[in-house]
Amino acid sequence: MSDTDFPPGFVSLVSAGPGDPELLTLKAARRLRHADVVLFDDLASGPVLDHAGPQADLIAVGKRAGRPSAKQDAVNALIVSHAQAGRRVVRLKSGDSGIFGRLEEELTALTAAGIPWEIVPGVTSASAAAAAMGMPLTRRLTARRVQFVTGADITGQLPGDINWAALADPLTTTVVFMGQRSFPGMAKLLIDHGLPADTPALLAEAVGHPGQRLLPGTVDSLARLLAQQGPASQPGLILYGPLALPPA
Repeated sequence: MSDTDFPPGFVSLVSAGPGDPELLTLKAARRLRHADVVLFDDLASGPVLDHAGPQADLIAVGKRAGRPSAKQDAVNALIVSHAQAGRRVVRLKSGDSGIFGRLEEELTALTAAGIPWEIVPGVTSASAAAAAMGMPLTRRLTARRVQFVTGADITGQLPGDINWAALADPLTTTVVFMGQRSFPGMAKLLIDHGLPADTPALLAEAVGHPGQRLLPGTVDSLARLLAQQGPASQPGLILYGPLALPPA
């Protein structure tokens, strides 16, 4: 029996969390169970898809930096066509789809086609990385603000319109998504804008997956490491600021 609030021709944009299926919300698991088709990203695959029902068609539409990927317009068209065919559609994205997940582009396409939709939020990889390291993202008096920033523009390079004063604030926890390639250059500019080179930092790769790696250090040491190791083989993010390491 399907959900009464998940009718044919409806699209549920479901956030899968960072990869650990136990971090799925109850609503996300229920939507997967009743979907006719699941259009999933690479990072939202694996054990998470075990929650899909046997009736569901599973279609990979993921995009990964530096690899052949589905174009966003093609993904939009696929979501729309399945919904117009009267199917219950789950568009499965990793982490929380509202954070650097191209969610708005898909919502725009659905709205233009007159297709009803919903957003099911999820655990962002930033929260999961902090939890895995055993630390909060905020601290009373010394970290009252958290900011998320992308380390790559549409060309894969460091964005040119960054507010460096905000990112160099030493009393803020900053999370850099998609920044492994650009962080060495980013770190130099952060230090040039006043961020201490020894600011605690954490490299978190493959969060929520069996190959998870959590590497603590400083802004300077992680920048040097990333410059030496070359292109990243695992998706990751960098956290820095007063909470990038758990207290001693």
